[in-house]
Amino acid sequence: MKNRELAVEIKNVKKSFKNLHAVKGVNLQIYKGEFLALLGPNGAGKTTLVEMIEGIQTPDSGEIFITGKKWKGNELELHHSLGISLQETRFIDRLTARETLLLFASFYRLDGRRVDEVLGMINLYEKRNAFVNHLSGGQRQRLALGISLLNSPEILLLDEPTTGLDPISRRELWEILLYLKKYHGTSLILTTHYMEEAEYLCDRIVIMNQGEVLAMGTLEELLRNNNLEEYIEFSLKNEITNFDFLPKNIFRNFKFDAKQRKGNCYISNAVQDLPVFFEIMKQQHIELTFVQCRKLTLDDLFLVLTGKKLEEN
Repeated sequence: MKNRELAVEIKNVKKSFKNLHAVKGVNLQIYKGEFLALLGPNGAGKTTLVEMIEGIQTPDSGEIFITGKKWKGNELELHHSLGISLQETRFIDRLTARETLLLFASFYRLDGRRVDEVLGMINLYEKRNAFVNHLSGGQRQRLALGISLLNSPEILLLDEPTTGLDPISRRELWEILLYLKKYHGTSLILTTHYMEEAEYLCDRIVIMNQGEVLAMGTLEELLRNNNLEEYIEFSLKNEITNFDFLPKNIFRNFKFDAKQRKGNCYISNAVQDLPVFFEIMKQQHIELTFVQCRKLTLDDLFLVLTGKKLEEN
């Protein structure tokens, strides 16, 4: 990615609120046409970081460049480069979908042609004359996305855009975003609590906790770098409490519940490591009643890095 053009560059950015260190020296690069997921528990610093990218907050130290420019002195140009959609957008209920877009289009001195184009992009043209309060939750979220697209932004910043949506509505919004990436080269910074969303949409994933970046890369890179590529779960018939006979360099983060006789651990390669597991259990005269091996997910990685699941937050 070194030869690709940068959409956003963040250099050693810090931000504190009195005694709270919200962002602690974050360095991050987002490339043009790249989709990047920003994950972390509540209080991780995600919102503060995104607000600094948006120009709402000013860093205490460090620098942020949007398409190569700082905010100071370039506010008007950069506002036209960004499209922002919050987790919840409040509309005027007695305006239609088209009237709502026309209102926001007027801020950019755009006419009805652009509004109709956006209505088509977000699959709401047939609902253009429906009052906003008659739209479904998914349709309202698509309308909010449409507002963020009116100015043809180079960079989209979406804060949990599919929270509360049913799976079908969520998928519809995903397909719109992938269309923007494919045909318009749009860059995306996405905060989300849905692991599937980050895995499906994004090229790279950034995991934050307590104001710092814990890990960054593709899902495959993150799992490989943390030596956590596959996962074994098993149950036993025998009563046993000591598993010192299992090599810790192969079967990592081993856990076992003696009362339920259930255990789990991480391995690097099922083809190589599972036969070793079975052979050792056989040698120890341990009878397995259940074994499952699967590829690790982003949720598993998040649990390893932070000690909790993202959905718990």
